[in-house]
Amino acid sequence: MKAVKAVKIHPDDNVAVALENIEKGGQIDVGGNVLSAKTDVFAGHKIALGHIAAGETAVKYGHAIGCAAKDIQKGESVHTHNLKTMLKGLSEYAYRPDLHFIEPKTPACFMGYRRKTGVGIRNEIWIVPTVGCVNNVAKALEAKSQKLIRKNIDGVFAFTHPYGCSQLSGDHENTKSALCGLIRHPNAGGVLVLGLGCENNGIEKMKEKLGDYDPGRVKFLVCQDVEDELVSGLELISGLIDHASDFKREQLPASELAIGLKCGGSDGFSGITANPLVGNLSDRLIAEGGTAILTEVPEMFGAETILMSRCENIEVFNKTVSMINGFKEYYLSNGQAVYENPSPGNHAGGITTLEEKSLGCIQKGGCSNVVDVLEYGQRCIKKGLNLLGSPGNDLVSSSALAVSGAHMVLFTTGRGTPFGSPVPTVKLSSNTGLWQKKKNWIDFDCGGMLNGISAEELGGRLYEFVICLASGDMLSKNEITGAREFDIFKSGVTL
Repeated sequence: MKAVKAVKIHPDDNVAVALENIEKGGQIDVGGNVLSAKTDVFAGHKIALGHIAAGETAVKYGHAIGCAAKDIQKGESVHTHNLKTMLKGLSEYAYRPDLHFIEPKTPACFMGYRRKTGVGIRNEIWIVPTVGCVNNVAKALEAKSQKLIRKNIDGVFAFTHPYGCSQLSGDHENTKSALCGLIRHPNAGGVLVLGLGCENNGIEKMKEKLGDYDPGRVKFLVCQDVEDELVSGLELISGLIDHASDFKREQLPASELAIGLKCGGSDGFSGITANPLVGNLSDRLIAEGGTAILTEVPEMFGAETILMSRCENIEVFNKTVSMINGFKEYYLSNGQAVYENPSPGNHAGGITTLEEKSLGCIQKGGCSNVVDVLEYGQRCIKKGLNLLGSPGNDLVSSSALAVSGAHMVLFTTGRGTPFGSPVPTVKLSSNTGLWQKKKNWIDFDCGGMLNGISAEELGGRLYEFVICLASGDMLSKNEITGAREFDIFKSGVTL
């Protein structure tokens, strides 16, 4: 009987990940060491490399991913039936820096748009409602504006949402910050800010929050102030198209790029293939002077000390501690445990605990030092690896990355998803089976790492892909299908 291969990720691990389904009694080859399966083990799931007594820790990625709920025998499947989380509530942390320097490779260039608001990789017109009451007007303007599009305009898009009124304090500020982030985003050559007129997130309030802006690039319309909002809106959009048509692509260094790092529908292969491959790309871009933004704070729980050790100074460390414990307090104040994160799809794909999910998740940030911590809605201004305070929800966190200035989102997945954010949302599959099944969703297959393609070779292909996408030589699948969503972090009372 041919032995099925399994991967031991770190020398200290006492579990391995099966690359294929294994039947009870089957032989498993772990780097040349062969053991017998005591139970069935699914692809992407873990198998014990030795006896793990009840209460002892299971180790993956070189770190504890939980403790055994009962004795686990060598060759037995390790999953929700016999492994439990060790996470609790708030924690105290100490700054123990372990900083890294990454040698830059030959700097790359891309073709982008230089604007007063910064560099963009698309030349689009965006319609941003201040309140959900005008969503239908925004969508109608989007549809009617298609006939106005010219050759060098990449499209007109409305980003609707249900908020902007009946919100209080910090919750209302979240909405204003998110909308202002969209308005400022340099992927938009022109923006129409669309208000109703009676909402508490009115145009004047938005202007105060927005601060200085380019009046040629940003226009405002209050629907209650005009006779026909569609006629008035189309006139303004036509002027914005005139303005944006003057922008031309020019050669720019990769140091001008900002990428958002996100995962969703993760499986047992995500932390072996797609996430570390994105981490390598992030390190390379940062070494060339670029920017990466890592979010999903609840999916840092259990791995946060690794990120804290890479904070470049005590100030950034303290901001990271505040971000982590702040999100834990958010959970606890709503009567929720901090560890109930892995979804049914995560469990089906082989992820057992939040610690395991987090240790795989943070690999998208590579090994670079953390230079800043951003609050939700805050614009990224420092080059390097930034952490962003946002929940793990795919739509909310991907939108948050765009709001903070990411030109594109690199979205790793083991199970697949069709959605897109306001910016190009590149789906990277952790396994080749997903790539073959859902080519209408997936942009890039990282599963080749399980089939002998080196991380260096595949990483080079991915970097070239990102540069081509930024240059407009290709579109992401969500751009092709028109899947563009915008979701705001709702954290408070609705009146």
